[in-house]
Amino acid sequence: MTTTPTRRRTVSPADAARIPQRGGHKWGYWLYFIPGLLLMAAIIFYPIVRNVRLSFFHWRGGRAEEQFAGLENWTALFQDHEFLQSFQNIFLVIIAMVIVPTLLGLVIAALLFDVVGRRFGGKLSSFLRATYYIPQILPIAVAGVLFGWLLKPNSDGVVNQFLTTITGDEVTINWLGGSYGTAMASVMVLMIWIQIGYPIVIFMAALQRVDPELYEASELDGANWFERFRAITLPMIRPEVFVVSLTTTIAALKVFAPVFILTQGGPNKSTYVPSFYAYNEFINGQDKGYAATIATAVTIVVFIVAVIFIRVQSRAERKDA
Repeated sequence: MTTTPTRRRTVSPADAARIPQRGGHKWGYWLYFIPGLLLMAAIIFYPIVRNVRLSFFHWRGGRAEEQFAGLENWTALFQDHEFLQSFQNIFLVIIAMVIVPTLLGLVIAALLFDVVGRRFGGKLSSFLRATYYIPQILPIAVAGVLFGWLLKPNSDGVVNQFLTTITGDEVTINWLGGSYGTAMASVMVLMIWIQIGYPIVIFMAALQRVDPELYEASELDGANWFERFRAITLPMIRPEVFVVSLTTTIAALKVFAPVFILTQGGPNKSTYVPSFYAYNEFINGQDKGYAATIATAVTIVVFIVAVIFIRVQSRAERKDA
């Protein structure tokens, strides 16, 4: 069998001069960024700038004239009891959306990877991981309606019926509207249930890069599960812990839907969060500029938190390097 040799095409100096060099700076490549930049300007940058500007004005909405207010809206904001209460509720939201899901996610992911996966196989651990993630893919409206059905007041709710069966006495707790404690606790349970699947999936994906021989060697040395978790698992997935903490904290600061669906801010506005308060002021309030002030304050807090997280993560990575 004979093969015909391939002919190499020679390039003349004139042709080589017309071929663009990879290292050259060509403005033509930047044209591909223009559609994305225009879209970001229309959807993100312009609304933010417009919102910040509006926070210094009084505006009734529609075609009403904007009246310059200076710092009046900001002064009123920090004297507003409802706004301060909404920010106090954010700390409870952070517990429900950041601290509890992250801690539980770490433990559950480590158990699924180090115990279930090794003893029963990867298929079972993958199935359980997908099961935990189901609440994340459910529409928040569906999850809210489900919890509203479970927590119906009087004897109609599933939870009240269950407690009635257990105690033998009729239980008629108004979980969502009776008191601040039960209403906020119900919202927090919904947030934990929805959020817990996200850190589990992220941490289990991070654990795939951990060498199983590390666990085997530490087990032969007599280390128990908690010691392996502290010495191997946590240091290896520290970057993912930062990412999960950052993204869930930002989500907690902007939370809106669970409060809107379950309690509508009640009872007596006690379960307000800043995003819902801004929405309520914009829809029902007389001064849209004040609603813009609330939204701008939330944006500033989110930006500060993101910068702090990024700096802490960078410092930790430099320390480990």
